[in-house]
Amino acid sequence: MTPADFQLSQPLKARRIVVAMSGGVDSSVVAGLAAASGAETIGVTLQLYDHGEAVGRVGSCCAGRDIRDARAVCDKLGIAHYVFDHASSFRETVIDDFADEYLAGRTPIPCVKCNMGPKFTDLFALARDLGADCLATGHYVRRVEGAYGPELHRAIDPARDQSYFLFATTAAQLDFLRFPLGGMPKAQVRELAAELGLGVAAKPDSQDICFVPDRDYASLVKKLRPEVETSGDIVDEAGRVLGQHKGLIHFTVGQRRGLEIGGAAEPYYVLRLDSASRQVIVGPKRALAVRTARIDNINWLAGDYHGEMTVKVRSLAKPVPARLEHDRVTFELPEYGVAPGQAAVLYAGDRVLGGGWIQQTERAELALA
Repeated sequence: MTPADFQLSQPLKARRIVVAMSGGVDSSVVAGLAAASGAETIGVTLQLYDHGEAVGRVGSCCAGRDIRDARAVCDKLGIAHYVFDHASSFRETVIDDFADEYLAGRTPIPCVKCNMGPKFTDLFALARDLGADCLATGHYVRRVEGAYGPELHRAIDPARDQSYFLFATTAAQLDFLRFPLGGMPKAQVRELAAELGLGVAAKPDSQDICFVPDRDYASLVKKLRPEVETSGDIVDEAGRVLGQHKGLIHFTVGQRRGLEIGGAAEPYYVLRLDSASRQVIVGPKRALAVRTARIDNINWLAGDYHGEMTVKVRSLAKPVPARLEHDRVTFELPEYGVAPGQAAVLYAGDRVLGGGWIQQTERAELALA
């Protein structure tokens, strides 16, 4: 590997690079590429939420084992490694928000809140304090130099693309950030890790939210907000009681399983959650169709762009044609499963134009089939 390898997707002339290191293979390879570029490289790990040792769980970001892995990589590469305790900030800006959103009947995306807070805002301050020329991360997204400055683009590997989770990245942050892995498939990243002799080359990717053991969201939220267990009615759009539930935490918009109601002529889905009445409102699939969504806290990265665009309303959804007018996203065709609390991220081709948080939806008027 040569110093030019760090420039595979992100041209960089820097004297000092700070690398955000989670202990996984992606950030470890970024550190290796940065060190090979000839720049002074410093690895930084944020101690956010260490439940990994307590539950004996491997693959949880920022757990004690992951910090040791990050340190071992830095030792192998001969670069400095620092650990900073940001558990309090993480609890306030990510974990508490996660619980409160579920309590309010919304569907949160904690990874975006983490990127907006500890990972970028806090790491930015640390990188600046360390005199860095840039902050490099292992996210699968591309930073492309455009006519009016850096742009945020999807990764070339669609299966790894993380642009949906980075829509809130500001223009100032994007100017300082580098994403060396955005132009590589995952297989190549693991090959580079093996070439570097890194012990994490075969380390499994984390599949869960880092602070939620075994994807058991309900148990965590119930521990933090016991009132979320309040039971209530499952009702149809006319207000008829069809059944009972054991807490809004167990439901999200578009869900079909777990309703445990019978007698309906067709399958029913969760249409919305009413936190005030503790009701789960259900109906047929056609009632899930949404024509317009109102979004707030819009982060716009595309200047005066007014061309065609697409929008994703879930991380795994396909982008669909839409338009943005002020704070409203209007879908060209009705979209399903649009949930308050999720993000609406707008694209022009592979370029991320910006996005915002879904606050309300307006149902499409569809003829009954």
